[in-house]
Amino acid sequence: QVQLVESGGGLVQAGGSLRLSCAASGTILSANGMGWYRRAPGKQRELVARIGSGGSTNYADSVKGRFTISRGNVKNTVFLQMNDLKPEDTAVYYCWMTIRWNDYWGQGTQVTVSS
Repeated sequence: QVQLVESGGGLVQAGGSLRLSCAASGTILSANGMGWYRRAPGKQRELVARIGSGGSTNYADSVKGRFTISRGNVKNTVFLQMNDLKPEDTAVYYCWMTIRWNDYWGQGTQVTVSS
């Protein structure tokens, strides 16, 4: 059974940085797409950043220039470096991977940015 485990969330002041990590277990297959989504209170889940198997990336307009997604050297790991955090970045962040046409999600990690 594939499981995604996130880490790295927390409380930070505006302008600060956090690095989220996600690792998949339970499979020997390599993920195709990987990424991060978030859900803020009272809002729908939205894409933050994605990275394809070839390394192509796309970002939400609201995080461009501040967030960087990257693949780890270990198979099926992905990171999200978040700089210059803003209060509006406060949300639960979810790791996502697609492996052999199946989507998998992490349990979510809370990121809270104080003003």
